[in-house]
Amino acid sequence: MAKHVAVLMGGWSSERPVSLSTGGECANALEASGYKVSRVDVGRDISAVLSELKPDVAFNALHGPFGEDGCIQGLLEFMGIAYTHSGVLASSLAMNKQKAKEIMKAAGVPVAEAKVVHRLEAAKAHVLPTPYVIKPVCEGSSFGVLIVNKDQAHPPQELYSADWPYGDIVMVERFIPGRELTCAAMGDKALDIIDIVSNNDTFYDFDAKYAPGGSTHILPADLKPNIYEYIQSLTIKAHQALGCRGISRADFRYDETVGDDGEVICLEVNTQPGMTPTSLVPDMAKTMGMSFEDLVSWMVEDASCGR
Repeated sequence: MAKHVAVLMGGWSSERPVSLSTGGECANALEASGYKVSRVDVGRDISAVLSELKPDVAFNALHGPFGEDGCIQGLLEFMGIAYTHSGVLASSLAMNKQKAKEIMKAAGVPVAEAKVVHRLEAAKAHVLPTPYVIKPVCEGSSFGVLIVNKDQAHPPQELYSADWPYGDIVMVERFIPGRELTCAAMGDKALDIIDIVSNNDTFYDFDAKYAPGGSTHILPADLKPNIYEYIQSLTIKAHQALGCRGISRADFRYDETVGDDGEVICLEVNTQPGMTPTSLVPDMAKTMGMSFEDLVSWMVEDASCGR
């Protein structure tokens, strides 16, 4: 009998639209691969929904708070439902950019200098020399990211806004110039590296990530072999240091103007990489000869509790 997979998508974070796209694509691919699929738009009644459905596996296609930060993972552990991606602790750590940074640094993964402050403090005066980047500590998909340029006299004043939706604690991080690179870990194997070229003259923001034509993916990235292997090794090192399982994706900046080999900095690890038509991990898998159906099937077969 075909394995019954509940694809968890939607939710109520700011990344809901991305999650619905990811979930829809994955559900279609799993059905094409012969699985019995239930599409679940996750609400606060998710435990009751899952109790009724009784799936063999929960495919976690949620993004952002409650889906990516250990919350849904903890619920699935309590219910004894095998699930995809990382477990409670790894999800929680990776979602908190500052905690993840501390762990990666201790493991020998190079990270950018940063300070964690209240958003009102970041709005009052520069807490780092310009240029720098301000990021919500626990958001994804570049929501709430602000870049402060070298000649900017004052910090972004939108941080003062009463309806700022991304939490009061922000991370102020040294701006790393250079190329935007990303690499995924699939189990204990690093996939190929993508060089992301944003087509909107800004950084790799929400539109560059998800709008058709928002960015160009150069795959495999044109890098010196030693740099290529180094980034792949850092991807696995970060994946393992945080305790990730299944598939994760590490994002890097590479500044070729520093020293002989340049400076490689790991920005963050994403435990729930997007799986939309414009997403990165499906592109990487394709270069390995792995179809989208094969990729999501691998994730279902890899699912477990106690991750």
